[in-house]
Amino acid sequence: GVSGGRVDFPIPIEVNKRLISGQYDLIVSIGQVVPHEVVGMANYSKNIFVGCGGKEIIDKSHFLGAVYGLERLMGRDHSPVRKVFDYGEEQFLSDIPLQYILTVVATGQGAPASTPAAAGAGVDAGVDADVDAAAVATAPRICGLYAGRERQLFEAAVRLSQARNLCLLDAPLKKVVVYLDPEEFKSTWLGNKAIYRTRMAIADGGELLIIAPGLKHFGEDDLIDALIRKYGYAGTDKVLEWVETEDDLRNCLSAAAHLIHGSSEGRFKITYAPGHVSAAEIEQVHFNYAPLDDMLRRYDPQQLRDGFNTMPDGEQIFYVSNPALGLWALRDNF
Repeated sequence: GVSGGRVDFPIPIEVNKRLISGQYDLIVSIGQVVPHEVVGMANYSKNIFVGCGGKEIIDKSHFLGAVYGLERLMGRDHSPVRKVFDYGEEQFLSDIPLQYILTVVATGQGAPASTPAAAGAGVDAGVDADVDAAAVATAPRICGLYAGRERQLFEAAVRLSQARNLCLLDAPLKKVVVYLDPEEFKSTWLGNKAIYRTRMAIADGGELLIIAPGLKHFGEDDLIDALIRKYGYAGTDKVLEWVETEDDLRNCLSAAAHLIHGSSEGRFKITYAPGHVSAAEIEQVHFNYAPLDDMLRRYDPQQLRDGFNTMPDGEQIFYVSNPALGLWALRDNF
């Protein structure tokens, strides 16, 4: 099957009944094509089957992507989850009056890039040499617009997004520091984007430090928060075992998928420096803890530039000011 033998459940194709009711002359789905941790590349039919889908298809598609392996699918088109969505559209939605408007947004975080310059320069974002990469990263702009129903339009958008939204590096990174805006990231459910988007660039035995001044809880709702606190980010094998034996996690596969996504599988160290969560709580979910004030003094977001930075004591880090703006990976893998 599409999971490579990791799961054996059926996935029902569920969408909001209004889409197939016949009451609309035209249904327009609008969204951005960008690397995505569940399906590989966001949008197109994902907008329908997740954005307008039922709980079971959402939960099971997320779990399918997680057990297949985030690092195998992110930034790529033909993932197992995308194959499920393609099948659903071809078999069940071909007759509805659906059209897509797909955008690709360029930011300074994407494009080719990155070996450290002698002075610790920022990422070469494929822009003019006299333009600051960090400044460009704050000014996203639409660089592609695709309208229609044919899959080839999505494929063209994927190719452009891969060119504009992937930051490809020549060598793995030993230490990555990610800053999470406190107004946007208040949970690890959202904040773990720092892990998803950088993990493909981190060296075995490396470290990811996540500076999260706004972090207050783990889940975005009480149920998910309780499940994360109970099980923690323990890795794929443990989560698969718990899904087989524990009813609460088996009945919330989106939470199980999140727990898999948030683990480095023992490959690199993940350290959180949270604003409102204790060291004991962080360590309970299998992350390492660092004091926020100490990390902000050492890695001042106001002083760092996106990309390579050399600290006063000679430590070299790779800094990411907003993990939502791209995907960082090794050039050889693409």
